[in-house]
Amino acid sequence: MEPSITKPETAVMPGVTVRKKKKLTADRLLAISFLLPSIVLIAIFVYGFIGWTGYVSLSNWNTLVPDFSFAGLKNYIFLFQDFRFQADLRNTLIFTILFIAVVAIVGQLLAIFLDQKIRGESIFRNIFFFPMALSFVVTGVVWQWLLNPTTGVNLFLKKFGLESMWYTETNILAGFKLGKIEFGVPVAIIAVVIAAVWQMTGFSLAMYLAGLRAIPEELKEAARMDGASEITIYRKVIIPLLKPITVSVIIIMAHISLKIFDLIYAMTGPGANFVTDVPGVYMFEATFRGNYYANGAAIAIIMLLSVAIFIVPYLISSRKGDA
Repeated sequence: MEPSITKPETAVMPGVTVRKKKKLTADRLLAISFLLPSIVLIAIFVYGFIGWTGYVSLSNWNTLVPDFSFAGLKNYIFLFQDFRFQADLRNTLIFTILFIAVVAIVGQLLAIFLDQKIRGESIFRNIFFFPMALSFVVTGVVWQWLLNPTTGVNLFLKKFGLESMWYTETNILAGFKLGKIEFGVPVAIIAVVIAAVWQMTGFSLAMYLAGLRAIPEELKEAARMDGASEITIYRKVIIPLLKPITVSVIIIMAHISLKIFDLIYAMTGPGANFVTDVPGVYMFEATFRGNYYANGAAIAIIMLLSVAIFIVPYLISSRKGDA
């Protein structure tokens, strides 16, 4: 008999995993062919246009006739020295803080309310979720009508002498100074926050309710057996377990608030003395009404970077968590 010839084993270092190359089968080719059109379109109409916007923001194209000569950071320097853009940044910061805080708190409270297995839960749930079915434009028009002195809730407030055109009010509700920069909370911003909270609280409620329903009942029972009150259970057990939900709500609401445009444009526009103006509104008016294309592109890039500050770390941590 001829001796059998065996192939030598490949030595592998401990702790090192050897990945086999996946063969390009017919199924994989079919999957790639289905995905390829989407990948190409995203590459062109998302990343390609982002690159084009960045290029325009560094040019001198601030007239109706295109001028692609290199301008460096001139447009960005102009914006940060511009009174209107400084007001926009302050308004965005104030709106974002109020919007996120109220949506997170109210959404959590409503979720705890619905988690009590109350009768008619589905009716309440549909009522709370309904505003999410509307667009921000519709919400802006509706709340503009509600807060108008001659219609809506102002008819009721008129009895107490409190009627006001809230969404155009320039008075400062509260203010503080940080170094040389003064921050104030105009009444008009409060009106916009109310409208935005009314629409987006349902999203926060849905996330918190899903988180509450995922918490094992045994944890609550164990806390009750240890003598903890219901308030203590929520404060020491349930709310800390909802921390990942809270982080997700903050990130998503920050993403919405930093690029807000349609709600404010439909409800108030820039407002008197730019009390409700935000970068999105400024970008629209500078680009499509003033023909300042390079300035508008610079505003768009600043908005993109501000959103990326929140979204990119969140996506990286989510991918690490999934891994």
